[in-house]
Amino acid sequence: MPSIVAGGVTLHYEESGSGPPVLLVPGTGARGRTWSLHQVPALVAAGYRVITPDHRDARPGLTLADLIADTAALIERVAGGPCRLVGTSMGSLIIQELLLVRPELAVRAVLLASRARPDPLSRALAAAERELADSGVSLPPVYDAVVRALQNLSPQTLADPDEAQDWLDILEMSPTAWKDPGLRAQMDITVDTDRRGAYEKIGVPTLVLSFADDLVAPPARGRELAAAIPGAAYEEIPGTGHFGYLERPEAVNDAILRFLAT
Repeated sequence: MPSIVAGGVTLHYEESGSGPPVLLVPGTGARGRTWSLHQVPALVAAGYRVITPDHRDARPGLTLADLIADTAALIERVAGGPCRLVGTSMGSLIIQELLLVRPELAVRAVLLASRARPDPLSRALAAAERELADSGVSLPPVYDAVVRALQNLSPQTLADPDEAQDWLDILEMSPTAWKDPGLRAQMDITVDTDRRGAYEKIGVPTLVLSFADDLVAPPARGRELAAAIPGAAYEEIPGTGHFGYLERPEAVNDAILRFLAT
């Protein structure tokens, strides 16, 4: 797996295809390979060079500024200059803030499952997950899978017996690594203040893509984010939860490709 060293930190990434570069930034605790099953093939087929980085091997003290600097280094040294950016969840937050401090590095940006401000539930969820991670407790994989399915998937998906079982099997085989220090460090990277005023300064063409049944980043928060960014487009994918880019990839890919091509 290729890598670069930036600011004393090794950043690993994978690269596919040729053409204009697109950088896909994953969410909390996720690897770049989460994009590989659905988004990478679609983007490569559309003529893009796709770069999928892993987040740094984080330790306590990780900041959003660290992750923005990592992303900037990947754009400059791997993409070779300004490129198209796509993120989901925490990956979207990184891109949103990058658009403020390094706008010259972005051609267009797609923000999946994101928000511009916290609310009581998002604050409570972030605090609860940090407390669970700090407790040293590991949830039984079966229970962890059920909780993640309820939290991240659409009721439409869960109502289909075959789809629901497939997802439960996948989630049980990849339980949350609550004791992983890298995951714990990333849990501190959240939208903890109202950034709507700041985002009024974003000048990069942006698409905010929300998922209709997302409990983590509800569509109402996505609409607020889009309204805060001058000229931003907004789309909402029905029948999808927080994992929408994996749950309904065809619809998500279509929205991404249409926006990146304009």
